[in-house]
Amino acid sequence: MKVIILAGGMGTRISEETDVRPKPMVEIGGKPILWHLMKYYSTFGFNEFIILLGYKGYFIKEYFANYFLHQSEVTIHLENNHIDVHSNASEPWSVTLLDTGINTMTGGRIKKAQKYIQNEPFLLSYGDGLSDVNLDELIKFHRQNKKLLTLTSVQLEERFGLIQTEQNGEIHSFLEKPTLDSSWINGGFFVCEPEVMNYLDNDQTIFEQTPLIRLTQEHQAYAYHHHGFWKCMDTLRDKIELNKLWDSGQAKWKIW
Repeated sequence: MKVIILAGGMGTRISEETDVRPKPMVEIGGKPILWHLMKYYSTFGFNEFIILLGYKGYFIKEYFANYFLHQSEVTIHLENNHIDVHSNASEPWSVTLLDTGINTMTGGRIKKAQKYIQNEPFLLSYGDGLSDVNLDELIKFHRQNKKLLTLTSVQLEERFGLIQTEQNGEIHSFLEKPTLDSSWINGGFFVCEPEVMNYLDNDQTIFEQTPLIRLTQEHQAYAYHHHGFWKCMDTLRDKIELNKLWDSGQAKWKIW
């Protein structure tokens, strides 16, 4: 299956970084978060990627256009511009880069990849989120239920500690950053049948609104509950936390 990655948003909540680059190119441990996501999929054997560009998409194009060179030991003969490649550490990836428009909504971006998907199931992810979800189990779950779409649902960790008290104010329990067991959100990491494309109308289609609502109403959508690690890089705080995990060797998405 091919992997579609949404990478065209403006990332306004992390403008400290996205003033100069698109959010999927913000770095964790010296590598773009997009690279980390692709490495994760590649570990499960998925090496064909379709990246949906928008805001500052040229940045991502230039990154992959020069990727082979940056991963290689080379001798460059300036006289005739000939390059001898001595060794290379590039991944076996096929990367299709689609300009989908700066103002195109998520559903419109996905629709533009239809000609590259044709009549095959595909995987879909947001370009700013990482997880340790078992993709083999996710796909197995999707196939067992025989629906058009499966999304990975995750539970948010509370930003602040939870205090429980008696009426007189005495604290009887304190939970540091608890998880709300009853609250599940869309964590991305979708598995989609090709018919999902039929639910996308035009550039202004927001994937998370009418298409997902229709799929739900028609009993064609399932959620795969993931109890492990998931983190979206939405703010500068998130970037700092992800880098701390990487630097300390606790990055749960690093399985390669």
